[in-house]
Amino acid sequence: MSPRKNYPKNKRPKSDDRDIATSNQTIEEHAEGSYVVRKITGSTSNKPYRCPGCDQMIPMATPHTVAWLEGDEEGRRHWHNACWAKRSNRKPRTERTRNAPRY
Repeated sequence: MSPRKNYPKNKRPKSDDRDIATSNQTIEEHAEGSYVVRKITGSTSNKPYRCPGCDQMIPMATPHTVAWLEGDEEGRRHWHNACWAKRSNRKPRTERTRNAPRY
């Protein structure tokens, strides 16, 4: 059986007109520098990782984000998508005693 043809022969879209993404990798500018950001689908994730944003495990087969500073491939880290999106809103964790003032 031959493949189904959706277009008449003279009305087919040209291959130059299609927008094909070559990679799911982008570069994002942040205060620390330029980050290379790669979105990982659940099907390509085959082992658990620990998210540096929330310090929780990212289970296998879970979509997540991998990011590293440009030129520092060894500093690559796996983040939950929400943790990566909100990482600039995180403040340093300050531990206080129960009766300490909160100013």
